[in-house]
Amino acid sequence: MVKQFGTSLIFVAASAWLFSCSSESNSTSPIEESSSSTAQITSSDVAPDSSSNTVPSSSNDVSQSFSSAVIPGSSSAVIPGTSSAVIPGTDPESPHSSSSAELSSSSDAHSLVDTPADPTVFWSDEFQGDALDITKWTYEIGTGENGWGNGEWQYYTDRTENAYVKDGYLHIRAALETDATAIANNFGGKKYTSTRIITRGKFDFAYGTIKARIALPVGKGIWPAFWMLGANSETVGWPACGEIDIIEAVNDESVVYGTHHWDHEGSHAQYGNSTKQHFDGHYELDITEFHDYKMTWDKNAISMYVDDFMYQKIDISDASSDMGTFHKAFYFILNVAVGGGWPGFDIDDSQFPNEMIVDYIRVYK
Repeated sequence: MVKQFGTSLIFVAASAWLFSCSSESNSTSPIEESSSSTAQITSSDVAPDSSSNTVPSSSNDVSQSFSSAVIPGSSSAVIPGTSSAVIPGTDPESPHSSSSAELSSSSDAHSLVDTPADPTVFWSDEFQGDALDITKWTYEIGTGENGWGNGEWQYYTDRTENAYVKDGYLHIRAALETDATAIANNFGGKKYTSTRIITRGKFDFAYGTIKARIALPVGKGIWPAFWMLGANSETVGWPACGEIDIIEAVNDESVVYGTHHWDHEGSHAQYGNSTKQHFDGHYELDITEFHDYKMTWDKNAISMYVDDFMYQKIDISDASSDMGTFHKAFYFILNVAVGGGWPGFDIDDSQFPNEMIVDYIRVYK
């Protein structure tokens, strides 16, 4: 998800040789195949300092502008409750409540402890217990600046009505509020509520393999995301801090988007792809079902997969260029937005409540 600061957006190739959309820069492909082996993870010891710099609170406000970006050497388009609430997919009277995925509580589906026995797991959240682990996550509250930089219409809360852990799953629930008093006094005048959680100041890292099992919601105006911002976001602002969108989806599409954002000579640059078209590949999937998402990140490249299908890859091997942004520590963000520049503002109120469900997130050395 991105934020625009009033300057014009530019789109540049993510390679050692960046360009400013000129026709003379079509010789270098940013998607050279390289090893997907991972480097050793590092974690910062100091939390980022606060400042007045504003960073985005959800992914992308460029409103369907992805296809306008030009990538040299590539033929593909650039894409850049309460604890007793009903589990999505189990209530025949609630067809819009997010995922139709089967939620199993069997021991083979979940670890009995929060960190798996696998010694290569550096950090994880298995979402055990009956509450979000606030030693790992922080709630961000409110409407943010300009709807979190994207003109979004939801108010983020820390209520269990919008985020809860049950039977080994995290549920992030976008809801339609009907109490006019609560809307005015508690939710900043917004009739939609949801949750956004971050690991900033509690966990950040550079290099490794991320694995997550997630079921995403669909619906007009819905915008779930699992993404990352640079750990220095509060000191240098966006896009200088860099952004890695591992998973984004909008509206009724069963398409997953992966995108990178960074600063190029003082302007916003981005590069992305999707499961709809990654070069000659196309992957059909029902995103409301659980899928295995993976991102590999080393000194050469960042690659994103769903069920082992690669939908995004970026060459970051020239750390002396703009790509140096992606050789620093980043932190995680999970949120479900309602409305905004990308999904638009034609909201289907009948879909609510609508949930993203997360089984686990694991980071491997």
